Amino acid sequence: MDKIPFCVVMTTCPALDQAKAMAKGVVEAKLAGCATVIPGAMSFYFWEGKLEETPEFVLFIKTRSRALPSLMRHIREKHSYSTPEIIVLPIAEGDRSYLDWLGANTVFSQR
Repeated sequence: MDKIPFCVVMTTCPALDQAKAMAKGVVEAKLAGCATVIPGAMSFYFWEGKLEETPEFVLFIKTRSRALPSLMRHIREKHSYSTPEIIVLPIAEGDRSYLDWLGANTVFSQR
């Protein structure tokens, strides 16, 4: 992701309080400029050989690509799941003023 300066990190949480804490935590730590919590997701997956159906909250975390190692470590440390979903989507294009704002609101904005 060296050539793509910004990305969206997706994760899910099983409860609103955890999703809000995760969102606030990554923004307060300047690991992300913005984190959006979306309620009402329903995930279906196999876990330990059993089909699971789990209501979840989706987080879209907007950040600099340089922040990914620290952000991913933060998610793994704070998450209640032993294997949290962490998916990175590159931002190929975006409004320049928004991306400037996003860059200015992350820890890695000066590098």
